[in-house]
Amino acid sequence: QVQLVESGGGLVQPGGSLRLSCAASGRFFSINTMGWYRQAPGNQRELVATITSGGRTNYADSVKGRFTISRDNAKNTVNLQMNSLKPEDTAVYYCYAEFLPLRVGGSIVVYWGQGTQVTVSS
Repeated sequence: QVQLVESGGGLVQPGGSLRLSCAASGRFFSINTMGWYRQAPGNQRELVATITSGGRTNYADSVKGRFTISRDNAKNTVNLQMNSLKPEDTAVYYCYAEFLPLRVGGSIVVYWGQGTQVTVSS
């Protein structure tokens, strides 16, 4: 009943910028933490950045100072502004969200987007 749809991925040169967006749709009571993870070929999926419903952020050390996560609670979206991109940022980026369902007494359910490819290359 819930979907996360990412957009904004693509090919960019080193030092360039991209902005990823993720929109949540469906029926749910609320969204707690949202964020972005990424997975490069041969690597494990790793945390990039998260943001709580109250706006508290957390970043991987590798992206601090370059990436900025934000969210719009009214629109149920989360964004990732990526600046000063490096080849090592190349990966599939996945949107992540924790949903509280409509069902009374329901537990938090984690949903993942389908992923969007980010390629940093000259």
